Amino acid sequence: MEWFLQLFAPGNMTLASTIVLYSFVIAAGILLGKIKICGISLGVTFVLFVGLFMGHWGYTANSDVLHFLREFGLILFIFAIGMQVGPGFFSSFKKGGVRLNMLACFVILLNVAIVVAIFFIDGEISITALVGVMSGAVTNTPGLGAAQQAILQVNPDAGLATEEMAMGYAAAYPLGVIGIILSMLLIKRLFRIDTEKEVKAIDRDLQDMEHQPRIFTLEVTNLLIDGYDLVQLHRVIAGDFVVSRLRTSDGRVEIPTAKTYIHCGDKLLIVAQGGDVHRFAAVIGPEVEMDWEATPSQIVSRRILITKNEFNGITLAQLHLHAVYQLNATRVNRAGVDLLASPKLRLQVGDRLTVVGPEEDISRLASKLGNSLKRLNEPNLTTLFIGIFLGIVLGSVPIAFPGISVPMKLGLAGGPLVVAILISRFGYKIKLVTYTSSAASLFMREIGISLFLASVGIASGGNFAATVFNTMGMWWVIWGFVVTFFPLVGVGILARKVYKMNFLSIMGLFGGSMTDPPALAYANNSTGHDCPAVAYSTVYPLTMFLRVVAAQLLVLILM
Repeated sequence: MEWFLQLFAPGNMTLASTIVLYSFVIAAGILLGKIKICGISLGVTFVLFVGLFMGHWGYTANSDVLHFLREFGLILFIFAIGMQVGPGFFSSFKKGGVRLNMLACFVILLNVAIVVAIFFIDGEISITALVGVMSGAVTNTPGLGAAQQAILQVNPDAGLATEEMAMGYAAAYPLGVIGIILSMLLIKRLFRIDTEKEVKAIDRDLQDMEHQPRIFTLEVTNLLIDGYDLVQLHRVIAGDFVVSRLRTSDGRVEIPTAKTYIHCGDKLLIVAQGGDVHRFAAVIGPEVEMDWEATPSQIVSRRILITKNEFNGITLAQLHLHAVYQLNATRVNRAGVDLLASPKLRLQVGDRLTVVGPEEDISRLASKLGNSLKRLNEPNLTTLFIGIFLGIVLGSVPIAFPGISVPMKLGLAGGPLVVAILISRFGYKIKLVTYTSSAASLFMREIGISLFLASVGIASGGNFAATVFNTMGMWWVIWGFVVTFFPLVGVGILARKVYKMNFLSIMGLFGGSMTDPPALAYANNSTGHDCPAVAYSTVYPLTMFLRVVAAQLLVLILM
């Protein structure tokens, strides 16, 4: 039985026993995290609690191994998050997202203000425990990792402080998830909101949205534009649009070019912004119903997958579709979102390009662009490790702030996050392929956060019960609920009463400002609509970045 005891008995720190410990903690945590209580599950976060349980009973690992796996897991998780939110990070500041982001920033500001107030009111609580409580209350694991990094910058031997922070996080987290959902229910009760009416209202608004391309057919009836070519038509109708196909009055179907002339009786298949339909009809003629696929012609519509690296970052105009292939591009689908195929649009590996034209020309273009699903399944490890390398370099650069004795660093959390956001948005300019399949991205994110949470739990478990299950620990839970609940209720009242915001958007705002997937799942399941997810994804990138920075600043200023 000696081999069995060496492998499974507490206190052993061999390589085999460490791997067995991590495997058990992560597997058990993920399985238990799927259990739902009142429709809510903690998901992968339950790995932390299994780690705490095992650490309490004496299971541990070599401190260097714990430290490495914790930091490497955090880097993988943070980098995957940055790559995911990066493409929408800058667009989230555009019209429609500014108000949501400002309200999310206000939530963060109130969270920080309450933490600072508690720190000065309750003289017995340390800032390390309080920042851990805040990270748990707002369910933000990267903020916990960033704060722990900041502590180690100030004092490399502050292992007990990082453990205390992890225990504060674990104490506040469960009630943090519940507090977000309770704030949603309170706002709904205060304003007597009917969810079905809110869904109908948001659907009406979505019908008028102008950002999604719409395909429609118009018949040319305006004598004033009879004989115009498409260049002249673009001058008359301001804005981006594509004339995909043209059917002449005698029944011929053509692929129009810039020099194609239009005449009364012609029918035009146009791809443009949804809100522009009436403006087009006023200039060209009425909208008509027509089944273009049923019309006899040699012209077909196909989607081509861009999988060759040499086309990463080039503009659509550089493909010379009219001159070389006699094709028209109408839309580009990127990460499930349709974009209008304007000549200046830069293509990326993984884009799906919708083209119209002869089958032979489409096949030639598909061969040139790649059109290989197998190619997209290959991971882009070069981009991953270049990003991690640059992120660690950036995170190690000291930044001096007036009044702070120790220079601030973005650290192993903030550095990779910033670099991942920048690479995912601008990587094509330096020929980096930023496409990652959703399965690969999810795997990297989940394995990273699992390693991080398991390491934090195992390292902190020895002192967790004695610290949390006493008067001080109960105060951690109470303060955590205060940090969660009251800022959300205040911002929710402001959003509904002053800005007349739809309740579904408020639910998404709550989940996104707290970076809390369980709250988003509750919002989606209770409304049966994806509007909360839209609001969640709008505020998530900026919120994630500010949560990481705020946790570090609190430690560096108040420690």
